[in-house]
Amino acid sequence: MVSDDVHTVDLRRSGLSRFLWLILGLLFVAIGLIGVVVPGLPTTPLMILAAACFAKSSQRFYDWVIANKMFGHHVKNYREGRGIPARSKRAIIPVLWIFVLFAVFVGIPGGLFYAKIATMILAVIGTAFILRIPNLEIHEQ
Repeated sequence: MVSDDVHTVDLRRSGLSRFLWLILGLLFVAIGLIGVVVPGLPTTPLMILAAACFAKSSQRFYDWVIANKMFGHHVKNYREGRGIPARSKRAIIPVLWIFVLFAVFVGIPGGLFYAKIATMILAVIGTAFILRIPNLEIHEQ
């Protein structure tokens, strides 16, 4: 059983720090909500980032993310260290690479060689990060 400490916001920081974390969290929420309707823009990872920001700034907004019916259970599982389903990983990684390869070979102009290299490096890092997340055990009820 996971303790509720991971879901308790740490407000022991300056008002300015909390404000900046709140603004960053709201930015991730806004982009994540756009991802609900825009294919290829991932909602859940952005909500995980938003929850991490709200965990440093606002219990109310953090609780909203965790309680959300669409993505809250995914964020909660990740925050509690339980991971993500292996099935999700099998979907995330190919989609990530489709968009990265499209960006590198079509979207980024030819003269921006360093941008192409940086995109590929970030994709490798992102893939490694996803693969390191534990597989969530899903039990049929």
